[in-house]
Amino acid sequence: MTRLDTDAVRGQSPATEGPVACDGPRALLLEAREVPLGGVRAMSVHRSLPQRALPMVGAWCFLDRFGPQEARMRVEPHPHIGLQTVTWPFVGDVRHRDAVGSDVVVRRGALNLMTSGAGIAHSEYSIGEGPVPLDALQLWVALPESRRHGAPAFEQHTELPAVALDGGAEATVVMGELADVTSPASVYTPIVGAEVRIPAGATVRIPLRPEWEHAVIGCFGEASVIADTAASIAIDTRHLLYLGMSRDHVQISSASSATLFLLGGQPFEADIVMWWNFVGRSHDEIADAREAWESGAPRFGPVVGHGDERIPAPPLPGVRLTPRRRRD
Repeated sequence: MTRLDTDAVRGQSPATEGPVACDGPRALLLEAREVPLGGVRAMSVHRSLPQRALPMVGAWCFLDRFGPQEARMRVEPHPHIGLQTVTWPFVGDVRHRDAVGSDVVVRRGALNLMTSGAGIAHSEYSIGEGPVPLDALQLWVALPESRRHGAPAFEQHTELPAVALDGGAEATVVMGELADVTSPASVYTPIVGAEVRIPAGATVRIPLRPEWEHAVIGCFGEASVIADTAASIAIDTRHLLYLGMSRDHVQISSASSATLFLLGGQPFEADIVMWWNFVGRSHDEIADAREAWESGAPRFGPVVGHGDERIPAPPLPGVRLTPRRRRD
């Protein structure tokens, strides 16, 4: 999905104005902010990443939830560089088309993964002419230096591995690896993305890799996360809990059942510059990609089934773009 907003990341409170140093356990609860997308979609999303206090979790650099709502999605062709888009649907069917020839329906239970490399364009339309129920997570993974200049690609995975957890809970491994179970999806940096379903009255212990940083976001229901030995933290569908590093597990319980999404990974290799739909390393790199899109350069390619329609790039800000740094 394209970003129509290009505002700077806003802090949620005075206590979260600075970036979180990635050097140990944390229990930082962050509220998603509502971002109206407007246009023919008349949609809004709740954005959990990036935030001023938390620009990334591992290589995960962007997390939106669009829904639950009824809307007519018409996202015309738009570009990406330097990232993978991870679409994890809950409700509704969306047609994805892109410049590598993909034309697929995105629906519940399937991972849809687009790797931009040096550049790709795609579109997203809800099925039908009127508003329909839609709900999904849209995440971005920043690509490392070894992959971000490569060729674009798209893959859809309808069969993903599951991990049985204690208390009757279960996790679907969407991206990367959890508890020695690995998703078939292509990844280029060590990460995990998993949907965790906790039955009513259960308490689950989720294994983590201590050398990675992790976070959990509420998707459905409410849960209680045991972040240390002294207290638990309630998490719902509008909050992300950043857990930091140096944890070998996290314990989560739910009185009435809950679904959460676990994301994490090795701290990313570089600071990134993120603007509109682009992830790069410098202002000039972003400016070059914007100029290529606006001039119709072949870098991004034509989207299958579309003509000249496209989303124009917004103007660059009047100041140079700078990296979203993790350091204090």
